[in-house]
Amino acid sequence: MSSSLDKLKALTSRLEEQLAKKETVQEHSTKEQAAAIPAAEEKSVVPSVPAAQKTDTKKDALNEVRKENIDRVSVLYEKLKIFEKSPNFNDIFIYKAMNLSGIGLKEEDFAEVREGKYIQIIAITYEPDKNGKKKAKNVSLGYFGKAETLDGTLKNEIIEFVLRWRYEKAFQNVEHYKDLIARIDTPKETLF
Repeated sequence: MSSSLDKLKALTSRLEEQLAKKETVQEHSTKEQAAAIPAAEEKSVVPSVPAAQKTDTKKDALNEVRKENIDRVSVLYEKLKIFEKSPNFNDIFIYKAMNLSGIGLKEEDFAEVREGKYIQIIAITYEPDKNGKKKAKNVSLGYFGKAETLDGTLKNEIIEFVLRWRYEKAFQNVEHYKDLIARIDTPKETLF
């Protein structure tokens, strides 16, 4: 049985392969159609696949990945009993960041359990102090005991939950910036 982390990597890999295949097929189709038109008419060739349609295909693929990701976050939310600390699933995305205590997430120590440490999922929020200045506040969303007693499958699910939460948060941040950019009155010649 493959681990949840392996499933996440496989999902990401499949998406990249699908996007690459679609782009290759669309480019190949456009080249074949352009080759079929006599050389005199080449200057007026319009691609057979409009750019908007290519964009829609990519958006559909990304939306599918996002849906699969959020579905898995929801399953892990229940399985890891995050609901005990945050009863409303959507509220977990209000947090500014999420981290792990007792398990490494950096490239050099990824998934390494730190002996003698306690395993926790930590959410970070910013709240005003008595002077009105924003201060970071850590909120424990899940406590899983000492590192030495942590089951391997549970460890992978904890890591997967945090990584998938971060992935969804990245999607939300992209949407936020798209909305802001859309609000700018930009001359047509400066658009991408």
